Amino acid sequence: MPMDVILHIGAHRSASTSFQAYLRANAATLEGQGICFWGPRRTRSGLFAGIIPVNGSPRVERQARMAKGRIALQIERAAIKGMRQLIVTDENMIGTPRRNLRDTALYRGAGERMARHAAAFGGRITRVVLSIRAFDSYWPSTLAYGIARGHALPEPQMLETISQQDRGWRAIITDLACALPDVQLLVLPHETYGATPERRLQIMTADTVDVPLHQHRLWLNRAPDIGALRQCLALRGQDPADLGPGEGRYDPFDAAQKARLRELYQDDLFWLAAGADGLAILKTEKTRDQTGQSLQRDPLTRGQDNDQQEGRVA
Repeated sequence: MPMDVILHIGAHRSASTSFQAYLRANAATLEGQGICFWGPRRTRSGLFAGIIPVNGSPRVERQARMAKGRIALQIERAAIKGMRQLIVTDENMIGTPRRNLRDTALYRGAGERMARHAAAFGGRITRVVLSIRAFDSYWPSTLAYGIARGHALPEPQMLETISQQDRGWRAIITDLACALPDVQLLVLPHETYGATPERRLQIMTADTVDVPLHQHRLWLNRAPDIGALRQCLALRGQDPADLGPGEGRYDPFDAAQKARLRELYQDDLFWLAAGADGLAILKTEKTRDQTGQSLQRDPLTRGQDNDQQEGRVA
């Protein structure tokens, strides 16, 4: 049987590092069930070199050809070991937070990047999984992540530009669907699945694995809070007071800007819930289909007649 190749492409700031740590901690258990994974430690150590062309390297065609050969060889080795599913998890496949901050927009060029990855895997990709997050928490987390790594504090105009943009997850999903027209695309909201890597794994593998519960509640690579950012600025010789007063989570957007960001995310969720034009599948957690043993009967049988009999209608 051909091996299922499942790409987990992020997005950033949606607990992808925690998910990768969970897979790494349970690698032996998963391999016993025929599931292996490649994380950033492997994909960014030369395996994916050449998929996205690098200036000064050999010709674009040769770079892509060499990357395709390396990936095919590693997939063949996994198949020989008896692996039936391969999970490739690297959020940089669709872009980087630094590029998002520079563009003040969400993953421009994601479609082209994923088309190059699809070509590198030679048509072997079975499923693509994208985690999405509310923009009023995604952008503050991305900005805090960038500041801690040397990015300048956002100017008011930058914050306004980000809050005014209309490029949301719908645009990203449309780009991905164009780049991978015959591949199933699953969308997992961070608010539902961010803290449950075992449930993510279950969905990715189409419920074909007994998910391990060892180290399944990790919280890694979290965005630095205001206190940590003040320390970063001080180490760089900048004035920590530039961050303004307050403590806790870094959030530079004002109320109106946050409202616009929330509205954009809600529009994306409505579109996904309505079927996403057949491009993607939104995964949600259902409530129980039936009540428990202690069924409360009286409130379920009350209605307008009860109000009239009891004299509660004016």
